[in-house]
Order: sequence, then C-alpha cells, then structure tokens
Amino acid sequence: MNSQRIKPESEPPKSQFQNRDLPAGWQQNPSSWSQRLPIAILALLGFVIASYLALYQWGVFSTVWEPFFGAGSRTILNSSVSHLLPIPDAALGAFGYFLDAVTAVIGGRARWRTMPWIVILFGLAVGPLGAASIILVILQPVLFEAWCTLCLVSALISVLMIGPAADEVLASLQYLKRERLEGHSTWRVFWGLVTN
Repeated sequence: MNSQRIKPESEPPKSQFQNRDLPAGWQQNPSSWSQRLPIAILALLGFVIASYLALYQWGVFSTVWEPFFGAGSRTILNSSVSHLLPIPDAALGAFGYFLDAVTAVIGGRARWRTMPWIVILFGLAVGPLGAASIILVILQPVLFEAWCTLCLVSALISVLMIGPAADEVLASLQYLKRERLEGHSTWRVFWGLVTN
C-alpha cells in the first residue's frame, strides 16, 4: 500500500507559494531587512552628525570638531551657501536623514509590492540628499578653498545609501509597470490597495 499523500489536482505546486517577497527576475529581495537596516543605521548616524553641525550653525556650540582641516569646518559651516535658506543647511540634512531612517523601517519584506508609495518616498528622500551632499562637497574646495571633515563623512553616508535604496525603488517601479500591463489601476497598486 502506498503511504505517500496524493495531492489533489486543484492544489497549486509549492513553488507558487515560495519567494512571494522576491520580485520577478530578482535574485535577492531589495526590501529585506538585511538591505534596509544598514540604510536605517547609516541614516541615524547621518542624523546625529547633521544635528551636531546644525547646533553649531545655530550658535549652540561655539566650536566644531575638526581634526584635519584647521578652520575648514568653520569656514564651510559659516559660508553664505550654508545660510541660503531660512534654516541652516545642516538642519535640512538632519531632517532628510531622519526621513530616510523612518521610511527605511516602515513596512515588511514585501513592501516593494505591498507599499510602493513608501518605497518611492524612501527613494525620494535618499536620492536628493545624496545629490545635494555631492554638490556641497564639490563646492567646498571650489568656492571656499576649505574642507569640513564631518561634512565629508555626512556626504559619504548619503552616497552609501543610494545604491540599496535605488534597488528597492526599481523593484517597485517594475512591479507597478507589470500591474499596469495586466490591467490594474496604477494608482490603486501604488497605494497598496491591489496586491497579488
């Protein structure tokens, strides 16, 4: 007598239930915690650095830590570029890093599919911050002939976050496109109201 269980024909193969968190054609999940937690940690580190620099710009601290470039940090942080807006640029950076950290941890492992809106917001938070950091680093020697150590560290943090964030945004955009081609409302899929 055969003791093996016979599967009913209506039961789908197990492979259809596996890797629901993995985007089609991808080898790894861009929304996995191993991808997102390092970004959140980097963002929190960036938030601490930018907050410290903003407190100096607001006059809470009379000096700023600078181990390599003498008066470079004071020159950069007190420059006209740093004060173009009503609040110091470091305060904007701190807000950007905070937004990066929050949007990095919202949602589960399938958020590229279940919450495309938060993934896109995450990408919009990470991308422009990285671009702004690169521009500010270029301006340091060009306009002011000075360097700021913590500004450089902050810029490096911003750049390191771009790649993993871009992966997740790409997965969400691909998913939105596939759903649109299948006739689903892009708007509803974007807000997670249609999930497959």
